[in-house]
Amino acid sequence: MSDDDLRDLAREAGIAAQWRDVHGKDHEVEPGAMRAILAALEMPADSASAIRESREKLAAERRGLPPLCTAIQDRPILLGLPGEPEFRLTLESGEVRQGRAWQQDGLLTLPAVHEAGYHRLRIGDHETTLAVCPQRCHGIAPGTRPWGLAAQLYSPRRRGDAGIGDFTGLAQLATSAARHGADAIAISPVHAQFSADPERFSPYAPSSRLFLNVLHADPAALGEESLRAALAETRLAEEFARLESLELVDWPAATRLRLALFREIFNRFPGDPAFDRFRAEGGEALESHARFEALHAHLYGRDPALWHWKDWPSDYANPNAPGVARFAEEHGREVAFHAFLQWIADRGLGDAQAAFKSAGAKIGLIADLAVGTDGGGSHGWSRQGQILQGVNVGAPPDIFSPLGQSWGIAAFSPKGLRDNAYGAFLEMLRAAMRHAGGVRIDHVMGLARLWLVPNGQPATEGAYLHFPVDDMLRLVALESQRHKAIVVGEDLGTLPEGFRERLDSAGLMGLRVLYFEQREDKTFVPPAQWSPVAVAVTTTHDLPTVAGWWKGRDIAWRAGLGLFGEGKDGSEQRQERLLDRARLWQAMRENGMAEGDMPDADEGGKIATIAARQVASAACALALLPLEDALALEEAPNLPGTTGAHPNWRRRLPGEAATLLDEPETAARLNAFAKAR
Repeated sequence: MSDDDLRDLAREAGIAAQWRDVHGKDHEVEPGAMRAILAALEMPADSASAIRESREKLAAERRGLPPLCTAIQDRPILLGLPGEPEFRLTLESGEVRQGRAWQQDGLLTLPAVHEAGYHRLRIGDHETTLAVCPQRCHGIAPGTRPWGLAAQLYSPRRRGDAGIGDFTGLAQLATSAARHGADAIAISPVHAQFSADPERFSPYAPSSRLFLNVLHADPAALGEESLRAALAETRLAEEFARLESLELVDWPAATRLRLALFREIFNRFPGDPAFDRFRAEGGEALESHARFEALHAHLYGRDPALWHWKDWPSDYANPNAPGVARFAEEHGREVAFHAFLQWIADRGLGDAQAAFKSAGAKIGLIADLAVGTDGGGSHGWSRQGQILQGVNVGAPPDIFSPLGQSWGIAAFSPKGLRDNAYGAFLEMLRAAMRHAGGVRIDHVMGLARLWLVPNGQPATEGAYLHFPVDDMLRLVALESQRHKAIVVGEDLGTLPEGFRERLDSAGLMGLRVLYFEQREDKTFVPPAQWSPVAVAVTTTHDLPTVAGWWKGRDIAWRAGLGLFGEGKDGSEQRQERLLDRARLWQAMRENGMAEGDMPDADEGGKIATIAARQVASAACALALLPLEDALALEEAPNLPGTTGAHPNWRRRLPGEAATLLDEPETAARLNAFAKAR
């Protein structure tokens, strides 16, 4: 067995045998990493014969049509088949079209289809779903310059939220934002977490991207009287008030309280036809998730070694394993409880979107779609054939992370998606767009490639795996148009060559962040020159707030935690920040947003207002102001590279969700932002 044979197989399977770092230096991928990723793709490569068999398997798969093919609306359809066979196309409407295909430029060609949708194609001996997709995603109305806010959903307060921001608070915030003129609110991910493990609460490492985090459901979702009865029965009123008064979210304690209350409410629940319909419409996916939650609580609660479903007894190894149905029958009430939780969460999120739109918002909520899930969660268990096992997503070494990053989350399998007609990808998109006017795709370059690290290996021992980017972008556009939802892609960092242009042509808006819009000489690009097909923001959840950046709070945190490396105190970073502050102030003066002397480090309110106006003036189609910058706060929601040392995903905002935007200084800042649009 030669390394050349291994590399050839890896390339054919979509694994890059080389990668280039931020300094332009090329690196060879280690054979062990290639074998591990190939194994995750179900292509063994541990011997010469295994490599040969895997290559033959790949070749066989490419000789026919996959279960789903994509095409562009109003363009001839190109397929990799020989000959000129007859075809029969059955549209979603039921209309049937027949004819004969022809060869053109070495590809089998069919006439263009004008109707977007999922149609059935029979051609020769092959049958497939033909997804005819629009060229571009649903977009922002021409001639408009909408603006909105960005909110970490757990952070806004309201009386009665028991210590975690919820969908009722979101509805109150959204209604208030609409009064100030906002057309959108981008929210943090609301994906389902692990009810049985309250210590896990990162919104970017969920159990499933198909369902909701039930902790964001209002404890009074079924009425104040129902909540009062539950508080009396559980004797948790004092704990309820304590959690609500905290400056940081106490996720474990708040989770235990919320679930105890919901369980008591469910015990008194008389039933509702709306719940029955929700459960029936949720079908297999909802039942699998509810069963997973019940099983996880049962097994992990009994033995901490059984946290991951891979360690469960074989009777529970997958949703169709014989023990699962038996467990669901024996614990039907518990399974129903988890479906009930999803119902009240879904209803709450839907009500928040409806309230925002009713208040005049033209876009509404923008949901956040995490790049992956925890491999031990519901999504990994229920969609095993479409999610990679044995590897996790990360990033190669760069200037900020010289040892690379390994995020401990699982990704879709490109082979598994193709083999299953992109089923898991489509149901995920539909779930994200269900109660939203838009969706933000985290780490959007994952539609083209992901850095994968074999489990147990350092992040440097990874490789890029390529994804069927054309198919995935087309399907995003189709679902976007069907749901009338705009699509934003987090395109920060090192992108594949030409990828940003591909996003632009698909109508998928990238992000333009105030701090990063710099030329090679470090001067700042005027906002009028920012991309008109992008979203302008002052900052993101992974970056310092404007007031914090101006003061250097992020540098102080990193220096205090030793994140700059041994013997480094952040002095170099502070010096560079002083230069950046001067450059940014000069750019804002040239743009007419600032005048006079540069503010001091402690003048966070002043600089937050000027920076907001600078970003709002951008040529971008949409501008978003994070709540932290609307309130001129210094502390950021997250500090990448930390876990318990920094209160990630825990900070709560001052003031009530319904009124915090009405505080004079905040209202004035929002007014300045709106006027600059």
